[in-house]
Amino acid sequence: MLRLAASWVWDFWFADDGDRFHLFFLKASRALHDPDRRHWRATIGHAVSTDLVEWTEVADAIVPSDAPAFDDLATWTGSVVRADDGTWRMFYTGVDRAGSGLVQRIGVATSDDLMTWSTTGRALVEPDARWYEQLADGGWPDEAWRDPWVFRDPSGEGWRMLLTARAKVGEPSSRGVVGTAWSADLVEWRVEPPRSTVGSGFGQLEVLQLEQVDGRWVLLFSCLGSELSADRQAAGERGGIWAVNVDDPAAPFDIASAYRVADEQLYVGRLVRDRAGRWQMMAFRNTTPDGSWVGEITDPMPVAWVDGRLTVAADVAGRFVTPVAGASPAGVTADA
Repeated sequence: MLRLAASWVWDFWFADDGDRFHLFFLKASRALHDPDRRHWRATIGHAVSTDLVEWTEVADAIVPSDAPAFDDLATWTGSVVRADDGTWRMFYTGVDRAGSGLVQRIGVATSDDLMTWSTTGRALVEPDARWYEQLADGGWPDEAWRDPWVFRDPSGEGWRMLLTARAKVGEPSSRGVVGTAWSADLVEWRVEPPRSTVGSGFGQLEVLQLEQVDGRWVLLFSCLGSELSADRQAAGERGGIWAVNVDDPAAPFDIASAYRVADEQLYVGRLVRDRAGRWQMMAFRNTTPDGSWVGEITDPMPVAWVDGRLTVAADVAGRFVTPVAGASPAGVTADA
């Protein structure tokens, strides 16, 4: 588990150099007292481990750039890949002072060793107004364009980026979509139409991750209960970590079929393979049963396919979260 005495930690992502796991995470000082203030103070921290359990904090990876820059207020969630030239690329979210923290853009930092990172202070990927909601549209408190998940395109050509985004059309509480962009070289990016449809029941799909777990593709995302669609909230659904089974990773994602993997005591589920090749999920501890904020990252939790659904081992998950039971095909769940 990663718990820092001086800082809260929340959203996170991994890189694996073959020797050590590198954990990058959002952090903000506990001296803020109110955890709701953390978002505008966020920087990207860094810790290393050989077993995903014991972590050693090292120097922070990225802090906000000097103004003016797309990330001169705070630096948010991202992902890391290794380019064909051997350098590491971290694609991350930035918010700026000019936009009062409400306009999100994607930038990149580079590193030769995962320890020292260089940024440009320049937005690399921005939403295309033909398909994606803008702040001026007034449908949401901010302009959602964040949490880039970058991976080699399953087609075998180039790289794909999945993003937390919102469509320009549809009932405002259900406009959450999977945004996407494509690149041949990780430098120039082409924004493309959403990879999912509106009306799937989510205001936004946070911290996406697409992986092939034991031969089956799955898409993970997180959504709080307060950000579910009006219909889902009226039906009594709750938020947490969600999964979508994927038959074809190149096809649109069927977000309406999402089912919950864990409740809101955990958030931002991330899949990672341990040194034995077994798939694990880690998450950040979001709240206690009474709703108090926590802000630390769990130990690995084994996952497996059970009755066609990605499932966290109950004996481990139960230490942190009430297991989800009784999920319907539409994703409606009843807490045990």
